[in-house]
Amino acid sequence: MPEIQLGTHTIRSHGATVARTHVHDWWILLLLVVIDVILNVIEPFHRFVGEGMLADLRYPLKDNTIPFWAVPVIAILIPLAVFVAYYIIRKNVYDFHHAILGLLFSVLITAVITDAIKDGVGRPRPDFFWRCFPDGKGVFDPRTTDVRCTGVKSVIKEGHKSFPSGHTSWSFAGLSFLGWYLSGKIRAFDRRGHVAKLCLVFLPILMAALVAVSRVDDYWHHWQDVFAGALIGMTIASFCYLQFFPPPYDTDGWGPRAYFQMLAESGNGAQSSSANNGSLHVQQAGLHTVCIEPPHGGHTVQINSWDSSPMLDGHGSESGRRH
Repeated sequence: MPEIQLGTHTIRSHGATVARTHVHDWWILLLLVVIDVILNVIEPFHRFVGEGMLADLRYPLKDNTIPFWAVPVIAILIPLAVFVAYYIIRKNVYDFHHAILGLLFSVLITAVITDAIKDGVGRPRPDFFWRCFPDGKGVFDPRTTDVRCTGVKSVIKEGHKSFPSGHTSWSFAGLSFLGWYLSGKIRAFDRRGHVAKLCLVFLPILMAALVAVSRVDDYWHHWQDVFAGALIGMTIASFCYLQFFPPPYDTDGWGPRAYFQMLAESGNGAQSSSANNGSLHVQQAGLHTVCIEPPHGGHTVQINSWDSSPMLDGHGSESGRRH
């Protein structure tokens, strides 16, 4: 069977092959970008806001604690930095490619869902009064008592996009995906009870939660907006991660599914360590059957056992298999 040694699956050696295999996924990502741009251009639904409804919409108009340009940095570039660091250590282009692909799907699907709901719901922000009437003088329809805004059109348009929170959904989409990724790499659910591993996994979630809190503190969102945004982001991130990676508690939870499929196709992943040069080889986890023949007759006993592979614990190879 062909040997698959550590560090042999790099961007230079296998990057083009992996990218070609998933070229349709990259086209779908581009389509999601176009859809999200369109959703941001179109005018959202202008929900009826009567004079008596403005009591809860008079919060001061403030700048963003987390500016718009910082959201992609938090949701995409921070996880990407972790992926790059892991690739430098392990030289696994399958893991690197699928981590990036899953992250982008998580963020962009979340963005499309969030902006579609924003446009459809048209909920006014807590600071809507000052967006609608920057001079503080309310103008209302004499028959319906609906607001007749006198402010800047672009500011008013943004004022109808409260639900759900985009900052929050983007942050939870990217950082929740990172939490899933870290839990697989450090074997957080190896049943050894290392709570420190969970703290590392929850760190990105805490960062996303702080972004959500800032949206309420800035009076750009109601608490229901950030709650819904967090729920959307975490749900989409979970689906996207599990689309490309096994669950973190799985025996092969440290690596992408495509990597193990490649190993199976190139020799069922059955490799061994060389006793002469001490080099490590990669083997896919599998179920092994051992037959034991009783010495004095009787039925043959079969014992099934699984290979297990700790990851990033200093004792395993890239696939975590040692012989």
